[in-house]
Amino acid sequence: MKKEYDILVIGSGLGGLVSALILAKEGLKVCVLEKNNQYGGNLQTFSRDKLIFDTGVHYLGGLSEGQNLYQFFSYLGIIEELQLQKMDVDGYDRITFGDDEIEYPHAQGYENFVEQLSKYFPEEKDNLEDYCEEIQRVCNHFPRYNVIGNNNYNEEILHLNTKRFIESITSDKKLQSVLLGSNFLYAGDSENIPFYVHALTVNSYIQSAYKCIKGGSQISKLLIKKLRENGAEIHKHTEVSEFVFNENNILTGAKTKSGKEYSAKQIISNIDVRSTIKLIGEERLKKSFLNRVLSWEPVSSCFSVYLVLKPHAVPNFNYNIYHYSSEEMVWNAYRYQKESWPETYMLSSTQSKHRPDFAESLTAISYMSFDEVKEWEKTFNTVVDEHERGLQYEKFKIEKAEKMIDALEKKIPDIRDSIKNIYTSSPLSYRDYIGSFEGNMYGYIKSSENPLKTMVSPRTKIDNLFLTGQSVNMHGILGCTIGAFNTCAEILGKELIDARLTQLINKDKGEEK
Repeated sequence: MKKEYDILVIGSGLGGLVSALILAKEGLKVCVLEKNNQYGGNLQTFSRDKLIFDTGVHYLGGLSEGQNLYQFFSYLGIIEELQLQKMDVDGYDRITFGDDEIEYPHAQGYENFVEQLSKYFPEEKDNLEDYCEEIQRVCNHFPRYNVIGNNNYNEEILHLNTKRFIESITSDKKLQSVLLGSNFLYAGDSENIPFYVHALTVNSYIQSAYKCIKGGSQISKLLIKKLRENGAEIHKHTEVSEFVFNENNILTGAKTKSGKEYSAKQIISNIDVRSTIKLIGEERLKKSFLNRVLSWEPVSSCFSVYLVLKPHAVPNFNYNIYHYSSEEMVWNAYRYQKESWPETYMLSSTQSKHRPDFAESLTAISYMSFDEVKEWEKTFNTVVDEHERGLQYEKFKIEKAEKMIDALEKKIPDIRDSIKNIYTSSPLSYRDYIGSFEGNMYGYIKSSENPLKTMVSPRTKIDNLFLTGQSVNMHGILGCTIGAFNTCAEILGKELIDARLTQLINKDKGEEK
């Protein structure tokens, strides 16, 4: 006999898991289907040489008590068990350029943010304060950014342009580049991207910045534990191949590649929007919607180099380095020249368990266009150490890793002698493991000229089908979490979600007293 669920969630990325848990907590019968071996999408980690490496989540913001992500995770019941390490308060991110030896800090706390940067730009203190004020103003206009309240997007805010705004704040070119230095977090196009994307991303980390001890996968593991406690089912190795519609053209479930059918009253898709369209069937969708989605350009992908270090060889640093070959590179760093790759990188370290002063591993990430791996695009690989892409692909990865190490040597002169093992991932790895179109890091490119073009409602025109995840409006841990609450508000009603979160906030306030 075929089981019927209230809610079927396709894909176990953060948005899917959070949506599933919110609904399971309300007593609904929920089932999550994941095609791969590991749950969690961008939260996935992998192990090499007995060390844990993150694929997507390198640090989190807004997790100090009372802040927005803390409150959302508190509602989900996972905050107490998260193992976190606070990053350097006076510079959780350090921005560097070319041969300039100064590391320009992004500090935690707005007053501290201004204070630390004012040391390098003493004439710009007022401008830095204006920048911080505007970031907070823009964030306050976003639905559910402050957990409850504010239900609608502000059109004027959506059209603010990052480049024009930064140039209006300061004419100091170096400071402009420093303020934009962590734009890797939204994939680099600071000329066209709406300012709200910059503001929502940066604000979270200025509030507070943390690393996940033992990797970001602990978030998905805790969510799955809570899902099971609330009676939800979750299955991996279960790839959905099509949606099932009845004779009245109403969506009633999903069929997997193995031929198994899952029936549900409502379905949430947490996979890439283009993949969702394939499951629905293009013929069921309006041409205007189809053309709009298919015209979206994916954000750049990346190439990551994971370095296992020899013991006691490289001092640990409790911050990220964002390095650019020049100050101008900041504006659109993903448009690189192949010959001079990597022209930018993000570098982070993991502390040694036995000698905390030293790093046990480093992760370096740079932009990479999918075009660079296009010749292997018909190959798919989610099995560790399977070399089905052939020797040319292995050679390609080795050459890129060597180029990255060449670049890192300028920052850490003895790095080559300190490396024990090298591992890599390319845009194909991100596509295969995470399911993003062409391995894109954060969904699709947003533009301040037409911000609504890439915004989609969690409620679709197909009855019973809802969307969540990074392709829907905002990426990142906070963006996907807020998105999941918005998706569930469409299913349960905004009033109920607001009431649950208000109860939580009032309870926290009561405990503080």
